[in-house]
Amino acid sequence: MENIFNNSFVSLIAYVGVISLYLLVIPLFLFYWMNNRWNVMGKFERLGIYGLVFLFFPGLILFSPFLNLRLKGSGKG
Repeated sequence: MENIFNNSFVSLIAYVGVISLYLLVIPLFLFYWMNNRWNVMGKFERLGIYGLVFLFFPGLILFSPFLNLRLKGSGKG
């Protein structure tokens, strides 16, 4: 009985780890990468980032109301 509990607990920890990577860690890294490299990316880097955005779209949607990727203007206007 104890072995079943340990296997269930390990499985639960693994699920939580994978979900947190998929929904939290990698999307935040993608937002950071896109914010810093948007104007200097090459075509293959941009293609790779677009593929990762497609792959991690649910996590990006979770953070989209809180992050701003608009370009910074000159302040005149």
